[in-house]
Amino acid sequence: MLPRSLALVDDDTEYQEFLAAHLRAQGVDVHPYTDSNDLLADLAPYQHEFYVVDLMLPGVDGVELIRILRRRTEAGVLVVSGRLGPEIFAEAIHAGADMYLTKPVTFEQVELAVRAVHRRIMTTARAATAWKLDRGRSLLTAPDGETVVLSPTDLLLMESFLEANGGVVAREALRRRLGHGEGAESDNSLHATIYRLRRRIERATPLAVPLQSQQRVGYVFKAPLVAA
Repeated sequence: MLPRSLALVDDDTEYQEFLAAHLRAQGVDVHPYTDSNDLLADLAPYQHEFYVVDLMLPGVDGVELIRILRRRTEAGVLVVSGRLGPEIFAEAIHAGADMYLTKPVTFEQVELAVRAVHRRIMTTARAATAWKLDRGRSLLTAPDGETVVLSPTDLLLMESFLEANGGVVAREALRRRLGHGEGAESDNSLHATIYRLRRRIERATPLAVPLQSQQRVGYVFKAPLVAA
């Protein structure tokens, strides 16, 4: 998993050019800066999903740049620098860097490090905003910590949405899961079951209920949903 937008701050223009080309070939929108002040003076310096930072920079030095970034963003920060020594490593990590690579380093190694840090950050963010389904206890936990006690029918529905992983679940699939037959009466019964589940969630939490209808297709749980 790679970030969509990445700021590359390095005053070695040749290294920066080739690393940017490598990352762009992987689909990353790379924004290069040879001076940390150029990044900070940009229109949206804190909107990137990731930052690759050298420590020896004109303008604000790399460690101070990381401190500034950390006041404004939780995006991934990877240090790629020729500065050596355990005290330098510790200073960068304490400032808020997620990982430190020492030059010389290959473009592939930088890419792998970016992937690893970004994947960890996105997984953590997803877990923090996810709804959690506890099948054993028949509980749905909202991102704000409130819990919804599920009926056996509710649990069957939520298991379908969990397995769909954000995709639309067709009405026919839900009817089969609930043991319903075909026809308008069965559709009405499914609609009533969905409505009761939505109301149960609404009573438990002030958050918007992500359970939505897809006209003529089925239903979708439009929020991250994970097994507890």
